Amino acid sequence: MTQPEFRHRIRVSRTDITGEFPLEYALQDIKGIGKAMAKAILRITKLDGKQQAGLMSDEDVKKIEDILNEPAKHGIPSWMFNRKNDVYSGLNKHLIESDLTMAVQEDIATMKKIRCYRGIRHELGLPCRGQRTRGSFRKGSLVGVKRRK
Repeated sequence: MTQPEFRHRIRVSRTDITGEFPLEYALQDIKGIGKAMAKAILRITKLDGKQQAGLMSDEDVKKIEDILNEPAKHGIPSWMFNRKNDVYSGLNKHLIESDLTMAVQEDIATMKKIRCYRGIRHELGLPCRGQRTRGSFRKGSLVGVKRRK
């Protein structure tokens, strides 16, 4: 079998990934895929993670896209998914790219609509997860203390 020619950009699931990076890191350029999910995909497809992504064949790209579309069907455990027990469908899902962005925006809009604590903090542009605000999260013209002359 001949080695496919090197490609500098590869289109995987609506994202261009860089061909110079090792495949394990190039997959992480896709929004919604982290280290663990990239390693799981490589383990299922039996691809070498240290090989440059530009040397992938079209069949390998197709395999990766199939896994990204239905990860549970290919044996990836549900605890690795980024949307467990979806509020609307009740299913375990793994969202990527614009689907993930839209789901997060929809969740924030719902929190704002029901006026929960996190929704109010999002509206005000303040941290939602308990960080202190005295020294950090200060932006705008009123940051410093003005002295009289």
